[in-house]
Amino acid sequence: MLAIIGGTGLARLAGLRDARREVVRTPFGDPSCALTFGHIDGAPIVFLARHGYGHTIAPHEINYRANIWALQEVGVERVIAVATVGGIRGDCAPGALVVPDQIIDYTSGRHGSYFEGTEQPVTHIDFTEPYDAETRARLLAAGARAQRALIDGATYGCTQGPRLETAAEITRLERDGCCIVGMTGMPEAALARELELPYAALCVVANYAAGKGSSSTAISMEGIRRVLDGAMDSVREVLEAAV
Repeated sequence: MLAIIGGTGLARLAGLRDARREVVRTPFGDPSCALTFGHIDGAPIVFLARHGYGHTIAPHEINYRANIWALQEVGVERVIAVATVGGIRGDCAPGALVVPDQIIDYTSGRHGSYFEGTEQPVTHIDFTEPYDAETRARLLAAGARAQRALIDGATYGCTQGPRLETAAEITRLERDGCCIVGMTGMPEAALARELELPYAALCVVANYAAGKGSSSTAISMEGIRRVLDGAMDSVREVLEAAV
């Protein structure tokens, strides 16, 4: 069973048939919302809105541990996470769809592991390749089937939020090798790895990052909304092809 995590602009999954919601409790508290179960072309799907169905949970307040745990609890075998990002690298322009292959974590204070507390043994996971290769390949093939161009490979810089970054911070991220910037990629990806859930991300570039392109002096929130309104149709087509 495939799980799709929806980010900003994707609080509901159009095309989901026989949809029903189920509240799932976890040892780590409540997930962002009830899970939505359904089918796309006969394939079982679980959908979770990362920010809640009303988009009321800020990136730094999301209970990532509960979200990922709940998906595993109901039998999910693979996760595709949709995220809205800003573009740093030149080809990551507003409206582009990106399948990242690396991530750098700039967040702080988030619960980033299930292996916490004195009763837990010290546990390390290999995170050399943070995104599952097979799931990434599935997304890229889905883009080809849907005739939607996907950028193959980018480093996602994950910042704390909820504020957007300064131009100087984006310059620093660019020096570090980041191609896109968002606020929800971590610890989500690492938690999925701890539970051995294959995980990959489909990122929607909503705007140029601070100091870049049309965001050289300011970022337009109205511009972000316009881009997302147009790009989400492409996202849904890619997701349906991936299913």
